Amino acid sequence: MQNWKKRYGAALSGAAAGVANGLFGAGGGMVLLPLLSRLTELDGHECFASCVCIILPLSLVSAGVYALRGGSFAMESVPYLIGGALGGVIAGLLLKRLPTKWLHRILGAFILWGGARLLLR
Repeated sequence: MQNWKKRYGAALSGAAAGVANGLFGAGGGMVLLPLLSRLTELDGHECFASCVCIILPLSLVSAGVYALRGGSFAMESVPYLIGGALGGVIAGLLLKRLPTKWLHRILGAFILWGGARLLLR
């Protein structure tokens, strides 16, 4: 089983995240984190850091496909990119300081909040 994890766990995790990211425009990291935790030998902080590094290229691919299909979004995205960059710097500085247990709890709270918002629409 360990050999399987080394060979295929990361690829399967990335594929699932790509599907979620492409279909929903977000959520790839929410799929990726638990899969990386179960299907690879990465520790908790490595899983969170890997998610951050993986989601940017996946999002760029999704945005490229959307743009090729006639989507227009670039100018509307600028204010979010500025805030997102600031939030990314803050989170990057906090990542190593927060215990993995709390990172999971914070992610879980965001997932619950997002799910409740979608269900109550």
